[in-house]
Amino acid sequence: MANQYDADVIVIGSGTVGSNAAYELAKQGKSVIILEAGVRIPRWKLIESFRNSPRRQDYNGPYPDQPWAHTSSSHEYVENVGGFPMVANFLKLVGGSTWHWGGATWRFIPDDFKMKSTYGVGRDWPISYDDLEPWYVKAEWEIGVAGNMNEDQSGARPGQTWPPRSKDFPMPAQKNSYMLDTFKNAIAPMGYDVVAEPSAMMSGSYRGRPGCVGNNNCAPVCPIGANYSGVFHADLAVEAGCKLITDATVDKIIKGADGKIEAVHYKSSDGSEATLSAKTFVLAAHGYESPKLLIMSDVGNKNDMVGRNLMPHLGLGVDFFSEDAVWPGRGPIQQGAIFTYRDGESRSRHSGMKHAVNNFVPNENITKRLLKKGVLGSQLDDRIRHDSARYMSLYTMFETLPDPANRVQPGDKTDALGNPNIRLTYNVDDYARGAIDPCIGDYQKFVQAMNGETLNMSRDLANHDHIMGTTIMGASAEDSVVDKDCRSWEHENLFIVGTGNLPSSSVVNPTLTAVALAIRAADTIAKEV
Repeated sequence: MANQYDADVIVIGSGTVGSNAAYELAKQGKSVIILEAGVRIPRWKLIESFRNSPRRQDYNGPYPDQPWAHTSSSHEYVENVGGFPMVANFLKLVGGSTWHWGGATWRFIPDDFKMKSTYGVGRDWPISYDDLEPWYVKAEWEIGVAGNMNEDQSGARPGQTWPPRSKDFPMPAQKNSYMLDTFKNAIAPMGYDVVAEPSAMMSGSYRGRPGCVGNNNCAPVCPIGANYSGVFHADLAVEAGCKLITDATVDKIIKGADGKIEAVHYKSSDGSEATLSAKTFVLAAHGYESPKLLIMSDVGNKNDMVGRNLMPHLGLGVDFFSEDAVWPGRGPIQQGAIFTYRDGESRSRHSGMKHAVNNFVPNENITKRLLKKGVLGSQLDDRIRHDSARYMSLYTMFETLPDPANRVQPGDKTDALGNPNIRLTYNVDDYARGAIDPCIGDYQKFVQAMNGETLNMSRDLANHDHIMGTTIMGASAEDSVVDKDCRSWEHENLFIVGTGNLPSSSVVNPTLTAVALAIRAADTIAKEV
């Protein structure tokens, strides 16, 4: 019977989520094939590409952008037809988009799982925080997360460890930068608390990765591999026996007569094609690509819920000069967070919020600003040094609510393989807009605390990536795409994993939650295959 199949499990996508699922399955003795649209590129080559690129602030700049394996920078590949321009940075290569992320690995908190029942907005998950907590532990120890266990990450329970944890982080949190400690001390008298950001940028060596030495190059590419990327688990999966096929863009998921998925079809850039069969399939593409493929294949979408409920993180930002030098630009690009509005009754009225301090090298932005003002010569050099040392930038992420009208669909344009582009419809609701005034109020206090000079404090909402909801998890087949185990309601041997599963967006990066769900789903699959 087993000889009828090319593998026990086929995983579509070699990013962090797919590679962790594949590795978990391989560890439990299952034969696994991973299909990746992109190719594998060594770190040294990406670093060289970054150093030679004129687009230093384009996180996609060092990475291949092929007419058959697009990044989000591809011209017209992502098409916006709604009222708000949505572009989430993504890559197609072995390891996926965590090649150029900031490494933030937060857990959701218990109230994030029950937004409807607690605050009367959004949706409840079909599982609780307690159900996922053991899998959060597994995900943290697989990825390698540095954090501080003894902190309140909700902003509403001072003195408690929240969310509750059954095990400490694999490593202690990174030491704060001088800038973050200075800022933390300045805003403390105003009642603000800065908590450590759990990070996949290690504070010491872990599973063959070195500790962070402060290159500040986390995005677009960590030069030494201290920052976790899905490529680590792609390699671990291969070492455990998985077969990785690159340049393999899946364009059809094939249903059998019994309703089960029987095979997938893929195309390669050289014109070759192949069809592979398996007992079970795991779809682990990006939050845009997974629903697009399902719709293209007419799979799992009888209720017309695939691609709907698109939830990004929106937000604002503030840039200012501190009165005294704070020396940004050494260490991780992001480190601490302020959760004044992460949890509590305000969430019934407007989005929760997470404030964070940017820690990037500002010299390029400062230089452009000074040149526009006509500053030249030796005065320019002096001002670059002076202004860059005092530059501070904060950004804020707002949670958004699931709305079926906000959606991902295949577009009308086609790429080199004949596959459609991505069409996005997104409009901002009053729940998100309601957080603008409280956010600006905090910004004004932050600038005041640093005796600062405001450079920019826009009220225009911006896109902060993090795509959720497009393959939403639920308790009923009527209004969701997958069940509590990430299994398609329509196809019992199809599991869909990724940030698209999340029924709520919270205010924190969703990657760790997606990995925890994927490892949990892989464990379920291993028991059945």
